[in-house]
Amino acid sequence: MPISYELIKECKQSGARLGILHTPHGEVETPIFMPVGTKATVKTMTPEELKEIETQIILSNTLHLYLRPGHELIEKAGGLHEFMHWDGPILTDSGGFQVFSLDDLRDISEEGVEFRSFIDGSKHFFTPEKSIEVQNALGADIIMAFDECPPYPAEKEYVRKSLEMTTRWAKRCKDAHKNPDTQGLFGIVQGGMFRDLREQSAKELIELDFPGYAIGGLSVGEPKDLMIEVLEYTAPMLPKDKPRYLMGIGTPDYIFEAAINGIDMFDCVYPTRIARNGTAMTSTGRINLKNAQFKEDFKPIDEACDCYACKNYTRAYVRHLVKENEILASRLVTIHNLNFLLRLSENIREAIKEDRLLDYKEEFYKKYGYIE
Repeated sequence: MPISYELIKECKQSGARLGILHTPHGEVETPIFMPVGTKATVKTMTPEELKEIETQIILSNTLHLYLRPGHELIEKAGGLHEFMHWDGPILTDSGGFQVFSLDDLRDISEEGVEFRSFIDGSKHFFTPEKSIEVQNALGADIIMAFDECPPYPAEKEYVRKSLEMTTRWAKRCKDAHKNPDTQGLFGIVQGGMFRDLREQSAKELIELDFPGYAIGGLSVGEPKDLMIEVLEYTAPMLPKDKPRYLMGIGTPDYIFEAAINGIDMFDCVYPTRIARNGTAMTSTGRINLKNAQFKEDFKPIDEACDCYACKNYTRAYVRHLVKENEILASRLVTIHNLNFLLRLSENIREAIKEDRLLDYKEEFYKKYGYIE
């Protein structure tokens, strides 16, 4: 298999695990936050800057790249790695979440999903086979099965029918996968907020023997306590010898909960999105650099950070850039926010090694302001 997982250690203080994800484009130390490069770029960042902050793996979005510039063009360019000048591991999502988030612009059937492009209104039909065709052309190390992500809240009967269709689609994805020797196809566990349905989904997907498994359908608007509850009973259902991926989380509290529950990989647009609004994550909590209190603040964004932005610029200067809508503001805060989550991932790995992840979580939460 092109993708394999090596379990190094389990934290005695929590359910967290330290591991290595082996891919065709390099090894990834886990648990790891994965920056999102939706349109074949992590917004405002060059590949060299991503390497400078020790990014190990990035994501791109299948649906966006299918619509523009087109997977055929990217394949002609030599695949996504060549096209975007990134030689490290890449994961592409299936496009399922984006299609289903279109609501009134799409129509679901057993065969697939008909939808209208959010770019120009043109009609398209996305099937499990089409998703895999596009991802095979893109050439990412890890590709995802096409699934339906049910909304929250949703009736149990709807969720049951949805997950059963997702399982059938997963089989179709596996049959359509043309590059099993170079690309690892992950299955996605659904089942909404219902334990028995999560068990059903996990069991059916494990029987298909994917090289890795994702937990989908969380962080879709449900209360945090419910999300943690579902995560706590779903993660242990997955094989210990394969990577576990929780889709769509990027705040420090959710990252801690994911790691504690044995998740190896997580991603979100959160750090880059809030950066474009001038919001930074710091060791003492989130700050909005637009605020007047930073007008004459000549300290770095975060005095505990050693990223390029913090070593060279002040809060006052970055606030000025934000207020003037200068592109450099987005770049500097993005560099900082991504570095912050990558250092958090690194610190979590170190705490797992030392069997003190719960202690580290409490220390972090007190400084960040999650607890008094």
